[in-house]
Amino acid sequence: MKLTIINGVRTNNFNDNLLMQKIAGLWKEASDHLTNQDFIVYGVYHDYESDYKGDYTLSIAMEDSKSEPSLEIPNNAKYEVFNVDTSEEQGIINTWKKIWERENLGTLNREYTYDFEKYYPNGDIEIYIAIK
Repeated sequence: MKLTIINGVRTNNFNDNLLMQKIAGLWKEASDHLTNQDFIVYGVYHDYESDYKGDYTLSIAMEDSKSEPSLEIPNNAKYEVFNVDTSEEQGIINTWKKIWERENLGTLNREYTYDFEKYYPNGDIEIYIAIK
């Protein structure tokens, strides 16, 4: 799958005091470019330093194989998909907490290549976690 990157930021879930401001700013900037609401938008997590406790890059992207800069997610990658409860105000954060909990319990063997949140035009959100 080839995605066009709209923008991105390097951060850390636990050691970056500006984490929420960076992510909110990233999405605000991306929304200026996302005028067509009929396509899927991705929040792609990549360039992991180590695991979920290390630095990573979050890029906002959309499906488009013709534009640059682009990000190529291998088609043969294996993913476990988590559905976000969008009725919860903190649905995305709660889903990520469940993912980290499963990893800590040893029931989720992550690959740390490309993980992504997939935002559908109808409001549904799925989180794809690369697994070994």
